[in-house]
Amino acid sequence: MRADQPASGTGRLAGVDAARAVALVGMFATHILPLRADGAPTPVGLVADGRSSALFAVLAGVGVALSTGGPRRPADARAHRAAAAALAVRGLLVGLLGLWLVEFDPPVAVILAYYGLLFVVATPLLRLPATALAVGAVVACVLGPAMSLLLRSGLPAGPGGQPGLAAVAQPGALLETLALTGVYPVLPWITYLLAGMAVGRMDLRSARVAAGLLAVGTVLALLASGASALLLGPGGGAAALGPTALAQRRYGTTPTGSWWWLAVDTPHSGAPLDLAHTTGTALAVLGAMLLLARWARPAVLVPAALGAVPLTLYTLHVVALAAYPGTVPDGSPDEGALLVGHVLAATAIATALWLAGRRGPLESVVSGAARRVRVALNPAPPAPAPGR
Repeated sequence: MRADQPASGTGRLAGVDAARAVALVGMFATHILPLRADGAPTPVGLVADGRSSALFAVLAGVGVALSTGGPRRPADARAHRAAAAALAVRGLLVGLLGLWLVEFDPPVAVILAYYGLLFVVATPLLRLPATALAVGAVVACVLGPAMSLLLRSGLPAGPGGQPGLAAVAQPGALLETLALTGVYPVLPWITYLLAGMAVGRMDLRSARVAAGLLAVGTVLALLASGASALLLGPGGGAAALGPTALAQRRYGTTPTGSWWWLAVDTPHSGAPLDLAHTTGTALAVLGAMLLLARWARPAVLVPAALGAVPLTLYTLHVVALAAYPGTVPDGSPDEGALLVGHVLAATAIATALWLAGRRGPLESVVSGAARRVRVALNPAPPAPAPGR
């Protein structure tokens, strides 16, 4: 294998899959370990809260781009229609899986229904070049939260209960939750989708691209946090909002009573500087994993195995948490042992599938259905991509 092709044995980019494993394990940690203690963020809260799910979403955009040709976009309208239909089927199946998981009453917010809607939103964008997608990400980062604040001003505060399968009977209310008021609202999260798609249209086998992602992502994350600190401190935002309000954890959106909320970078606030910061950290992680896969490939083999089957592992994680949230005989939580158990089980499953040369069962079902739709609409094979 050439040095500029650090792919896994299945044609996938090991660095992308390794980054996806970072997101997956980070979400495991935020689901299981406490994020705040005595009014202050815990180490997990400081490192992973808001960033893991953002990384997951940015990599969704990367995956969309790679699955539709990577740098080689759909060549014509027919190829675009076929790729868009396949992506819509993928989004529908993933979304329905997310709604079904809610029926288990898990103690976590399930991301998959929002993820599925992001796939649908991506369908008209598949022929855009990386530059246009990157510009769109900037525009979405600025305007998406402002539009969300305006549209939510007359709605009850979110996030409310999680939508399950019964929500399909009320599509308008379901769309409102997924797009505006839920824990992972799609309107502001379009920023992550577009940023990821822009990255996926680049040559991710290039060391220069990987180093650029690491550098740009790090700078963007630092600038966003610095800008928020300036606006809230010397700018007067903190005084206008109040220290108690700023200390509260957000669940997807901010209150709508003041435009100052757009200056915060609180995790899961969906404000522009939160989106910019978490997009930056996602790009930095992806760049670092791509470089690590290039320079020390054995170090990413196990993480890449996990990241190759995220849908299966995430689903098992949610079902397992619903069945056993983790307590010891005296009723107190046993979070550390539970997290280790989830990570070890996921690693064992992913490694076994990798050694057997098999995809995850849910990945196979979703990809198989999408592929059949694409081939039915356009029998010509898509342009090859370096991996998903």
